[in-house]
Amino acid sequence: MNDAVAELEHDRDRLGRSSTAERVADILRERIAEGLFAPGRRLSEEAIGTALGVSRNTLREAFRLLGHERLLEHRLNRGVFVRMLSAEDVADLYRVRRVIEGAAVRHSAGAPPERFAAVRRAVADAARAAEEGRWQDVGTANIRFHQALAALNGSPRLDEAMRQLLAELRLVFHVMDNPRDFHEPFVARNLELLELLEAGRAEEAGRALESYLGDAEELLVRAFAPDR
Repeated sequence: MNDAVAELEHDRDRLGRSSTAERVADILRERIAEGLFAPGRRLSEEAIGTALGVSRNTLREAFRLLGHERLLEHRLNRGVFVRMLSAEDVADLYRVRRVIEGAAVRHSAGAPPERFAAVRRAVADAARAAEEGRWQDVGTANIRFHQALAALNGSPRLDEAMRQLLAELRLVFHVMDNPRDFHEPFVARNLELLELLEAGRAEEAGRALESYLGDAEELLVRAFAPDR
C-alpha cells in the first residue's frame, strides 16, 4: 500500500486548485487500470487523502463514484476495499467488450492511418515491455490498446464506458498466477489486429477479434474456476 500511495503523490499536481471528487476518481480509476491497487486491498483514506492533498469528504465522494462503477466496495465497519471480481463478472465484461470493440472494428474500414496512431503506440509499448520482461506493463499496454481500439467508434460516451470497463477488467488480471503466461500470446495478436485494421481488412479483423476475446475470456474464467 505504501508504494501505491507514494505513486499517487506524483498525481497531486494534476488536481490543481479546483480539485473535485470526479478528478480524484479519474486518477484512482487510472491507477487501478494500471494495476497499482490489487483486488481485496483496503484503501486508507488518510494516506490517499494526504498523498493527493484532498479533503476526506472529497475522497469519500470519489470512493462513492468508483463504488457505483463496481471498482470499490464499502464493507460495514471495515472501510473501502478494491473489489474482487468473479467468473460471472468476467463473462459479463467480455460480453460488453464484444459489442463495443466489435463495432469499432466494423467502423474502421476506410479510416485514415492517423486514426490508428494510439493503437500503434500501445502495440509498440507492449512489445518493448515484453522484451524487458515487464509483464505488468505489458498488461497496462494491452489495456491501452483496447481503449484505443474502442476509440475508433468515435463516441465519447463509448470511450467513457470502455475506460470504466477496462479498469474493472484490470482487477481480473490479478487472478493469473503467472502474468507472462496470460499476456505474452496477446502481444503478437495485438500486432496482427493492428495490421489487419491498417490494411482495411475489417471483416478479417472482426473474426480475429472474436477469436482473441474468446480465448482471453476462457483463460480468465479457467483461472477463477480451474476445475471447469
